[in-house]
Amino acid sequence: MNWSKSAISMAVVFGLSACGGGGGGDDSTPTTPTTPDYEYQAYACDAGVYEKAQELRIYQVMTEAFIDGDSNHDYNTGYGTSHHKGDLQGVIDSLDYIQDLGMNAIWLTPIFDSEGSDRLDATGYFTRNYFAIDPNFGTLEQARTLVNEAHARGMYVLFDGVFGHHKGNVTPSPNGLTPSGGSNPVSYPGTDNDTLEFYKEVASYWVEELGIDGWRLDQAYQVPIGAWGEIRKAVEDASAATTYTMNGETVNPLAYMVAEIWDGGGSQIREEGYGPETAPGICSAFDFPMRYAITQTFAVEESGSGGRDASNLASAYSAQIANPAHAVPNGFIGNHDLLRFGDLLQRGNIAEPSDAEYWNRHKAAYAFLAAYTGPITLYYGEEIGDEVPNFAEEVDNTTCADLGLCDDHVARNNGKVEGLPTGARTNNELFTANANQADLRDYVAALMTMRAANPALYKGERTTIATEHSADVFFDHKQAEDNTVLFLSNTSTGTITIDVTGEEIGSNGQLRNLLSNETIDIASGSYSIEIEGLESLFLEVVSPTAEGPQQGNGGGLVGTGPLADCNAADVAGDGPLGEGMWIRGNYTGGDGFNATPDSHQFSYKGDNIYQVVVTESQATSFGFKFASAEWNYEFASATGTASIANELAMSVASGPGTESTVVIPEAGNYVYSFEINAALTGGTMMISKCE
Repeated sequence: MNWSKSAISMAVVFGLSACGGGGGGDDSTPTTPTTPDYEYQAYACDAGVYEKAQELRIYQVMTEAFIDGDSNHDYNTGYGTSHHKGDLQGVIDSLDYIQDLGMNAIWLTPIFDSEGSDRLDATGYFTRNYFAIDPNFGTLEQARTLVNEAHARGMYVLFDGVFGHHKGNVTPSPNGLTPSGGSNPVSYPGTDNDTLEFYKEVASYWVEELGIDGWRLDQAYQVPIGAWGEIRKAVEDASAATTYTMNGETVNPLAYMVAEIWDGGGSQIREEGYGPETAPGICSAFDFPMRYAITQTFAVEESGSGGRDASNLASAYSAQIANPAHAVPNGFIGNHDLLRFGDLLQRGNIAEPSDAEYWNRHKAAYAFLAAYTGPITLYYGEEIGDEVPNFAEEVDNTTCADLGLCDDHVARNNGKVEGLPTGARTNNELFTANANQADLRDYVAALMTMRAANPALYKGERTTIATEHSADVFFDHKQAEDNTVLFLSNTSTGTITIDVTGEEIGSNGQLRNLLSNETIDIASGSYSIEIEGLESLFLEVVSPTAEGPQQGNGGGLVGTGPLADCNAADVAGDGPLGEGMWIRGNYTGGDGFNATPDSHQFSYKGDNIYQVVVTESQATSFGFKFASAEWNYEFASATGTASIANELAMSVASGPGTESTVVIPEAGNYVYSFEINAALTGGTMMISKCE
């Protein structure tokens, strides 16, 4: 089976079930294992660990593609467009640079011995020896130096753990354990439970041996939720027994674990990652739904879908209401399996590196990330707006693997760190940022420094500020103890002036710009805030009110009119569309848009109206379309989001990446309705709770 993630657009529409985290190919199909005859032990998420984890500002490097620091350790082959000579010494050489960016953690793609020189081996995602460093990356002592030097700079180190598949013929652990199963997927656990104990040993070993601070978990859906609880507990126990020195203090490794479950709707992340509150699996996972909201708003996603407004960002935050209480999402925009933001701008014909808008859109996206609630991750090279020149024009899906230009690995290009080699070390071609790259890099560093100094940004309680410009300007009030910050992001290209009262934003004094130190005064109880196109503002509320922002109840969940009628009688036939219609999506039971369950099939009510009442058993969120079985008709909200109880414009949503999202804030019966227009090209729609 081809494990390529290049068909990202189809993945968005059909559930985003992750394939090989490293890209490439294999002859087996990964599947979620069946529940074994084993009773996993349930462990609560450690509140202290995940409270601290919210401070993380992680810098991700694709090890083989990053910096060539030691010419004795090279793969010389791999997926993507890089030199394929990256190594541990290159990361060590880059630590000062990463620290200067304001990052406080590093995630390395897998560095364990893969015993080969194949392109897939270079990714590290199919290892044979989990207890040895790949000699193509360096030595155990270099790994130790990297961890120690990072800690000396106040930075955490996360390794990449592939605990759901391997290359085969795995080297036994120091305790003589091996995982059951030949390659992909691992049979988990085996009849003698060696697999679970093996991965507990792997996860603990590197904490004890090097003092690493946790794991990024590749394709976490391959591992049963209960097993994650036990592996997580093993890591926390190893961390409690291990110490090192950071910032002059003796500390334990952080024991943070974050899962990759590639899901644009969030339901799979909840079901196969976070798990139930009574028996948590993973406590933190990458926020793919937010990632797609960011790219759809400021650029396009890989499918080319974009043009969403600020409400798309608010909806992605609202969708988190469906997460269990222990969930700590990790915000990001790019990684080694996705297109770089700059290439997305070009794919959407929005801007080129020669355009000022190219750099302004980068700033807007990364300002939004800097204001994200929870830990965040920045992919190497994004801080300088890196892109693959001419990728949008040159990619040819018949030869993209040979050219290094497939969507799932094109972002694995050469690392570019000021003063270090951009290619092979022996060429001695050192990187120097141009003016635009340096300006963006300095802006990112300022954002990270500001974020570190303002807990409201990474862990503050959020209140959305509603204004007449909410479609264009995302506006949040964030508060953590005595730190209160307003974050505004203008997603349009025009200057907008927002007038708000002190009562509405919970302020009775000055607002101070955290980046420029300029102030905005209150006048007659109100503020006038000017924000330029694609500009972001971080405004400290100098004198917050005791009551906080007063935004009202935000409206009810029950709509009005015929589209809100939960009891309308059926009319015979399929109506003007002439065929059955369903809510198709990545809700539980929707099979990633593939299923057409009876519970989600529309009935025709007459007057061009179609309706179905669905019982939602709990708060949830998901992506959806109104579509026929053969996809002859596909409709969704014209804006990409579907707010409850509001009549919305509906339009044709043909092809991948055009689905809408809805947040169901509480359990109950909800009627989904649409009224098709005479041309069968759109109409109106509504989702309303039944009284």
